[in-house]
Amino acid sequence: MSLGFTSVGIAKAAFLEEESSKLEQWLKNGFQGEMQYLEKNFDKRLDPRLLVAGAKSVISLSYNYFPEQFQTENSYKLSKYAYGQDYHHVIKSKLKDLLDFIRSEIGEVSGRAFTDSAPILERAWAEKAGLGWNGKHSLLIQKQQGSFSFLAELILDLELEYHEGSKTDHCGSCTACIDACPTQAILPNNTVDGSRCISYYTIELKNELPQSEKGKFEDWMFGCDICQDVCPWNRFSKPHSEPLFTPHPDLLEMTKEDWLEITEEVFAKVFKKSAVKRTKFTGLKRNIKFLKDS
Repeated sequence: MSLGFTSVGIAKAAFLEEESSKLEQWLKNGFQGEMQYLEKNFDKRLDPRLLVAGAKSVISLSYNYFPEQFQTENSYKLSKYAYGQDYHHVIKSKLKDLLDFIRSEIGEVSGRAFTDSAPILERAWAEKAGLGWNGKHSLLIQKQQGSFSFLAELILDLELEYHEGSKTDHCGSCTACIDACPTQAILPNNTVDGSRCISYYTIELKNELPQSEKGKFEDWMFGCDICQDVCPWNRFSKPHSEPLFTPHPDLLEMTKEDWLEITEEVFAKVFKKSAVKRTKFTGLKRNIKFLKDS
């Protein structure tokens, strides 16, 4: 059975001691901005055994989303992860197939599938499972793949053989992502101030965009890939082979003029089953107007 995941690793389900103080400080600093949901379920984020009773293993998987084709240059930009169908649904379905396969091979197993859909520190678990290391932009980097991957987890009440976690940070003295971030959201201590990230502004922030950030978005209307685009490790990125991540044919050809004139009908057609629906038509129009007026 091939589900298309590009890497897998397994870690012992336990309390994330080291991440506890980091998360507490991050929240105290207000780096979550208006993402109040990150302040909830603090204990569950740190202990998978509170998500699955009797949990013994956390299986971490990655799924490549790097596209083969990109938007035209004269365009307002979408983060590459949003080119195709919403990854939450695509990958969740594959995880359920994997869980069904495990049960068919082993018998009754209690477990849950996650992909950016519950209070779980995905990058911490991927690192513990040996998939890669967390870069200065806080995203997981894998040596042979770079960082354009979705992360997903199965938490099971099954004892398995565990992989050795990543012990080496291969970013070294490189500061490409820090230097390139237009809003200075990436701090020198491997921390991201989420409340200053372009992805936060264009997706999470529901109010008006701050005037102080005008002219800094570099044409990003939904999400932002700047820190990934400049990362030297992403020279190893290869195009994905997932048909459901193929963009609507109109999307790649749309120019700035097209985006400025976008109607609700075109929005519904181009972004059918897309993660872009999260910001809604009104949110995308707000972002485009902000870019135009910058």
